[in-house]
Amino acid sequence: MMKTIKGPAVFLAQFMDDKAPFNSLDGLCKWASELGYKGIQIPTWETRLINLKQAAESETYCQELKGKVESYGLQITELSTHLQGQLVAVHPAYDLMFDNFAPDDYKNNPKARTEWAVNQLKYAAKASRFLGLDVHGTFSGSLLWHTAHPWPQRPDGLVEMGFEELAKRWMPILNEFDENGVDVCYEIHPGEDLHDGDTFERFLDATHNHKRVNILYDPSHFVLQQLDYIEYIDHYHEYIKMFHVKDAEFNPTGKKGMFGGYNDWRDRAGRYRHPGDGQVDFQTVFSKLTEYGCDVWAVLEWECCIKSPEQGAREGAPFIAKNIIEATQKRFDDFAGSEIDENRLKKILGLKTD
Repeated sequence: MMKTIKGPAVFLAQFMDDKAPFNSLDGLCKWASELGYKGIQIPTWETRLINLKQAAESETYCQELKGKVESYGLQITELSTHLQGQLVAVHPAYDLMFDNFAPDDYKNNPKARTEWAVNQLKYAAKASRFLGLDVHGTFSGSLLWHTAHPWPQRPDGLVEMGFEELAKRWMPILNEFDENGVDVCYEIHPGEDLHDGDTFERFLDATHNHKRVNILYDPSHFVLQQLDYIEYIDHYHEYIKMFHVKDAEFNPTGKKGMFGGYNDWRDRAGRYRHPGDGQVDFQTVFSKLTEYGCDVWAVLEWECCIKSPEQGAREGAPFIAKNIIEATQKRFDDFAGSEIDENRLKKILGLKTD
């Protein structure tokens, strides 16, 4: 059955700042509500917004947190553990850079950092249940990304072993989410081992089709790799349970293409843009998700190399609201219908009636 997409909502991660109103939950809730948003997605690594360990241990804390958000006319759409999920699987080549995602006590210690990340995910499962949420957003992490381009030649069995290890790390986490009745939505994203359809299926197979493995759909990531983001919905709509509204553009030249030439975001052929400023056909995206009955919040994720976050946030809520389709429960040609019985159907088909 078709469903109306919920929204508009906003992911708070990119708006965090040391200046008010972006440095507290109250300030951000008031700001988001005044801009017309109906929900917020909370990044759990931001301790100014949530104490994740306390949320996992105290239903009272969660009810107070939920009540505070609702007092501004908002809902918590989902919790996010993108940074912690990234740290579940890190290739040693990326240790120094990804150490920035961990607290100081766990830096320069990959084993302890991984254990911390796994515990964070398990906390998020319990906290989500206490908050009345049934979906959760994260990254898969990556052990294979450094081999994405097959040079040098990948040895036989390497990819299979990589996904077996990734699944091994995630299975206890997935089971924890299952015990708490929460789906894990992996954002299909460059840099992650889950970055397209084939890799999602590899992971699904490696987890023996674990029922909590699902997708956070963000079409911008598919524009950057020139993947058909519309057909992706056709293939995986039953797994799409979260949705980031973010745009992108891909403008290759005689000097650079998908790999980007080591340029920063502004000078790359593929770059993220504010919704409506890039190449994503959001009318079709919203239509497809609605038609397939995807029960999702449309959540603005501001990542634009040109437009300011302030303007992006102001324009984001009306953009999403404009694209949300109220799913019809009525056929448009019902006015021309008539009562039907079996004999009438037979007459229409030219068959003998009783």
